[in-house]
Amino acid sequence: MSLTRAGIQAVLAAAVMALPSAMAAQTFKTEKYNIGGEGGTDYLTADPSSGRVYISRATHVMVVDGATGKVVGDIPNTPRVHGIAFAPKSGHGFTTNAGDSTSTMFDMKTLAVIKRIPAGKDGLDGIMYDDATDKILTINHSKPEGTAVVIDAKTGDVVKTITLSSGAPEGGVSDGKGRIFINMEDKNSIDVIDTKTWKVVATWPIEACDGPTGIAMDRTTNRIFSGCGKTSVVVDAKTGKIVAKIANGDGVDALGWDQAQKLMYIPGGREGNITVVHEDSPDKYTVVSTVSTMAGAKTIAVDDTKHAAFVFTPEYGPAPASATPPAGGRGRAPRGPIVGAWFISVVH
Repeated sequence: MSLTRAGIQAVLAAAVMALPSAMAAQTFKTEKYNIGGEGGTDYLTADPSSGRVYISRATHVMVVDGATGKVVGDIPNTPRVHGIAFAPKSGHGFTTNAGDSTSTMFDMKTLAVIKRIPAGKDGLDGIMYDDATDKILTINHSKPEGTAVVIDAKTGDVVKTITLSSGAPEGGVSDGKGRIFINMEDKNSIDVIDTKTWKVVATWPIEACDGPTGIAMDRTTNRIFSGCGKTSVVVDAKTGKIVAKIANGDGVDALGWDQAQKLMYIPGGREGNITVVHEDSPDKYTVVSTVSTMAGAKTIAVDDTKHAAFVFTPEYGPAPASATPPAGGRGRAPRGPIVGAWFISVVH
């Protein structure tokens, strides 16, 4: 039987429609748990090797089983803690404690504290691990310029302090080949660090990204993802050029990446949602879902072995009538007591 040209085109079109497409909307299952505990929050980090999620809670770190939402441990005495990072080669975890400019080094299996590391700089905030050098970097809002303190992940010894190009560095990521990239929130730029010299060798402007915070990388395509308010960007890690822009929610303070599924998770803390984006090709990206979470959930962690993303936010009751608003309308408005502490998992 022969087919006309129109018949062949119809068959091909039907075959294409039958194929799975990254363009199609995708479904995600959410679970919500009230895990209790005291303190505000900043970053949370997932450990795929154990299924645990570590959540910063101002003066301590809560450890939660990602699959069940059950609290399985706690790391105490982490004053004004912001972030948590892991060094799998040594089995050590590290925090950034802004309250006393230290990093708590702990055992990832037992959660026992090994030592407190004086970082030597103020404003400890973000934190990252470079697997190529087996180093932890604390990322600090120091004055007048930001810094990154390099720590040997095995011994906990400080080996270098890097001066950055601005006073508000945020997330950092490594390409595993000798370069580290750190977002500069106040300058809408990315610092590039050479790990042979531990010095900044370039600063790339990314003007389309307002206030870059969270960062991740697809090493296979050599693309950096910078999370920004309302418009995030994809950057060529070789040239520093923006190759794609992504519309997302506002109030972004982190960014998650599932390497196996090529999915990027961008939390919009003000809207209370996550924009999920598929990497179709190195320079093409498609929003496949907008998942509702809760207002205030601005940071995120991804377990790319279980294909799950996690957010957390405290829920506050009404502020006391006696609370004083900030002078001149600046600063954070008074908050009431914590009435809920919501850990939310999003599974693909």
